[in-house]
Amino acid sequence: MGIAEQPGSTPATDEVEVLDALIIGGGVSGIYQLYGLRKIGVNARIFEAGGGVGGTWYWNRYPGARFDSESYSYAYSFSDELLKEWNWTEHYSAQPENERYLNFVVDKFNLRPHIRCNSRIKSAQFDASTNQWLVETHEGHRARTQFLISAVGILSAHQLPDIPGVERFGGRSFHTARWPHEKVDFSGKRVGVIGSGATAVQLIPRIAGEVGHLTVFQRTANYCCPLRNATIDPDTQQQIKDSYDEIFAKCRSTFASFMQDFDPRKTFDVPLAERQAFYEEIWSQPGFTKWFGCFYDIMTDEAANEDYAEFVRNKIRARVNDPVIAEMLVPKDHPFGSKRIPLETNYYEVYNQDNVLLVDVKSTPITEITATGVTVGDTHYPLDVIIYATGFDAITGELTRMDIRGEGGQSLKAKWDLEGPSSYLTLQTAGFPNLFIVNGAVFCNFTRCAEVVGDWVRECVGYMRDHGYTRIEAEQTAEDAWTEHASSLTEGMLFTKTKSWFMGTNIPGKKRGFLFYAGGAPAFRDKVAEVAAKDYEGFILK
Repeated sequence: MGIAEQPGSTPATDEVEVLDALIIGGGVSGIYQLYGLRKIGVNARIFEAGGGVGGTWYWNRYPGARFDSESYSYAYSFSDELLKEWNWTEHYSAQPENERYLNFVVDKFNLRPHIRCNSRIKSAQFDASTNQWLVETHEGHRARTQFLISAVGILSAHQLPDIPGVERFGGRSFHTARWPHEKVDFSGKRVGVIGSGATAVQLIPRIAGEVGHLTVFQRTANYCCPLRNATIDPDTQQQIKDSYDEIFAKCRSTFASFMQDFDPRKTFDVPLAERQAFYEEIWSQPGFTKWFGCFYDIMTDEAANEDYAEFVRNKIRARVNDPVIAEMLVPKDHPFGSKRIPLETNYYEVYNQDNVLLVDVKSTPITEITATGVTVGDTHYPLDVIIYATGFDAITGELTRMDIRGEGGQSLKAKWDLEGPSSYLTLQTAGFPNLFIVNGAVFCNFTRCAEVVGDWVRECVGYMRDHGYTRIEAEQTAEDAWTEHASSLTEGMLFTKTKSWFMGTNIPGKKRGFLFYAGGAPAFRDKVAEVAAKDYEGFILK
């Protein structure tokens, strides 16, 4: 049956829609950007590939999909009325609620008439004679716009594995980021999950009790930490609403705009017994406290990292009955936190079930997908359903899958294939005037930085309008200096010693490099504010 895709298309037309700003993507960033631009009178519209708004929370509707940052820290902060009206039901809310929230925002601020769904961008060509972009969708709709704003998100370009025979499988198969809208019945089915990252860790416990048999094909074990989610009672709900100013102030002060921040002490400055007690304390807390609440030097000092990593490994071992399986689930090939830390609920207990099998495909890779299942080495695993939890071409993938051509017909994909994803402030790349990139390329709690970037773009567009400018482009020298600065920030960080989507190394042929701005959210805010205050220093305005 192949890989499931979402239906929906719009008939082609010869009409060219004229806009001031075309925003690619109707997720968290796109919705906020649309709100901000229309508020200052800009004729802006979202073109969204999906059949509805929500971005990540529209596409990723697999069982178990949910926030791993606190719901109230992920919420938009721009409207007091919105904050008072919306009630989160869980501290870490699930996909259906997250999708409802974003639709609620769209309708509350009357944004839906300015959103065009089922409109995946095929190409965008810059016209230097008019300083405008000519954009075409796969459905044949065309638009001309002064500003082209990419709000396609961090993890949107889903990636299937490069395994022979993917298209030959005769059962049902789909990627977690293209999950069917209707409920999938796994009753009695032989199900295989390929992948064991953050998505799989949420999915697997939800389906393990329903399937006839579950086979998990694991290439890399991860340091998964307990989420410790809970529902929000009415008293807590009111406390949250009364504390939003403090919540957002806390997020603004921390390195990654989460509710947690690193402990300023060095690991080995703390005596062993006190250190172990500290580890136990942060382990008992919900969310990312186990990561961002630990000693700050676990991200740079290998010995400090190993001290905490072994503590985490022992927590994993204690939850798995079979010591052989436990060791398969214990990460030993990368430092703690150098890959994204999955947050889980009852994940490790799944491997104590008789109907669950863990297969190591690192030592013996998957040979092929056949019509009836998955072959690993000389062993064939018959399956009725295959679920690909195989991740994304992060940050740049959705952009480079479009044919985006800047001044002189230069291809964005060709530029980034050669140089890596170079940019100025993560917001523009030289040679592509009036193209803003608001994809979230800052290591940051997503909505918190989406608002920072959305505000910056809105203010920049307003500045250009007020000063009679029709074109803005990053200077190549500014881009080079920023790229060098951003690269220097990763020196000594353990991120760089690991193969991961953080580094782009999960995609064959992708140029290796840390894909986020590693200076932290407060430093990023200061940098972009300084550039704006100096009349957009490093940009050429005409």
